[in-house]
Amino acid sequence: MWGIIISIVMAIVIGIIGDAIAGGDMPGGIIGSMVAGLIGAWLGAYLFGGFGPVIGNFAVIPAIIGTMLFIFLLGLISRLLRRAT
Repeated sequence: MWGIIISIVMAIVIGIIGDAIAGGDMPGGIIGSMVAGLIGAWLGAYLFGGFGPVIGNFAVIPAIIGTMLFIFLLGLISRLLRRAT
């Protein structure tokens, strides 16, 4: 039970840090940050492996890099779609 709670908290923290560094405006507040943190952690682990400190089953450095990449790509797609309409 505690593992799930720690994972959720880490996903939120990673999402907030990634959003702040990427300079994006992630919609959805805490839930949006959590989703971005989870997807970013998966993407970061897939692209960069599992180096650095691991907290709550998240390799923190690749997770933050993956989250920044996810938020950047999400913002880019959002701007392209707004421009097309």
